[in-house]
Amino acid sequence: MVAAGLKQVLGFCLSPGQAHDAPVGRELLKDLGIDNLQIPLIMDRAYEGNETRYLAQSLGFEPVVPPLQSRLDPWEYDTELYKRRNEIERLFGRIKRFRRVFTRYDKTDVMFTAFITITLIADMLR
Repeated sequence: MVAAGLKQVLGFCLSPGQAHDAPVGRELLKDLGIDNLQIPLIMDRAYEGNETRYLAQSLGFEPVVPPLQSRLDPWEYDTELYKRRNEIERLFGRIKRFRRVFTRYDKTDVMFTAFITITLIADMLR
């Protein structure tokens, strides 16, 4: 999910449960159609790989993600800005208040995606 704040979701995409989120996240960033805004992009550590960071930089974002402790060449990042990542985590928490989302009642991805969209609209109207 790419969000611009507490309630402003720019896009989301489902990925298989057994797959890593980073490849799908990179595709989602490419599909946003945002170029050279020079704004920070706060990312989870799952997206700290070189490929994702370089893509974000090429699209004009400033990646804000802490490096893994095992990195040989760690980079500097804005720790105060990274603290705002909890906003997206709270957004996920609000979405999961809907029982149909967190239990995944829907069998097909189309129906699950549709209900997540309805959930996001209900959350935005709240």
